[in-house]
Amino acid sequence: MHYKALSIAGFDGSGGAGIQADLKTFSAFGCYGMTVLTALPVQNTCGVRSCYDIPLRAIEEQLHAIFDDIRPDSIKIGMLFNSEIIELVAGFLRKNAMGIPIVIDPVTIAKSGDPLLLPEAVDTLISKLMPLATLITPNLPEAHTFTGVDAQCEENMLIVGQKLLDLGPQYILLKGGHLTSSTSNDLFMSKDGQYHWLESPRIESKNTHGTGCTLSAAITACLAQNVEIQKACDIAKRYLFNAINAAKENSVGKGHGPVHHFYPLWPVDLSQF
Repeated sequence: MHYKALSIAGFDGSGGAGIQADLKTFSAFGCYGMTVLTALPVQNTCGVRSCYDIPLRAIEEQLHAIFDDIRPDSIKIGMLFNSEIIELVAGFLRKNAMGIPIVIDPVTIAKSGDPLLLPEAVDTLISKLMPLATLITPNLPEAHTFTGVDAQCEENMLIVGQKLLDLGPQYILLKGGHLTSSTSNDLFMSKDGQYHWLESPRIESKNTHGTGCTLSAAITACLAQNVEIQKACDIAKRYLFNAINAAKENSVGKGHGPVHHFYPLWPVDLSQF
């Protein structure tokens, strides 16, 4: 367990997204996973039923408890929910996480359409947290929330990508899953203007709960192992494609089921034990 990755994110009791998906992904990549819980959504594959606040002091104490004992090799940030949580996390990381790669999956809504970031917190996320990011991984609706530009084709994604970089992160991975093309291509861009398309066929499946969490956690796990960032995005993209493909015939829950985080390992032959 040489490599250590930390997820600062929300909860998913159904196991497909949030810190649960992050821990599964870290483990699949051979990383020791740790978590700081920021919010308690009550959800399943059909949607978010309610969301409960975590006291700010409890979030701060979790952060100190981890960093006082185990310094992460990389950090993934998911659901933060409101401005107060964002300011707390950003302030802590500025003081304590220098030199640690930070991947932000700037979630605004769940797969079901339920809000995971309050509208009043958008500007705080942009001003306080994005400048700390090594990489942000928004999908197209999230990118529209942050830039005001609607990317309806890959050419427009280049424009949106540059606007996202102007918000402060070192790199962006703009996910193209919401386009209607036969492929699901993502755009990797850096501040120096270089860009790279991560291409894959589109998989027809309803089991896509937690795909954003899984992708960003996979990148985080690669960065913990000192993989170069563009290669980390390529590896994570291939991993997610296979995890979706392996789960497309599964039936877990009545809504958007989870991906198969451990597709290289399951099913386990219990006779070997």
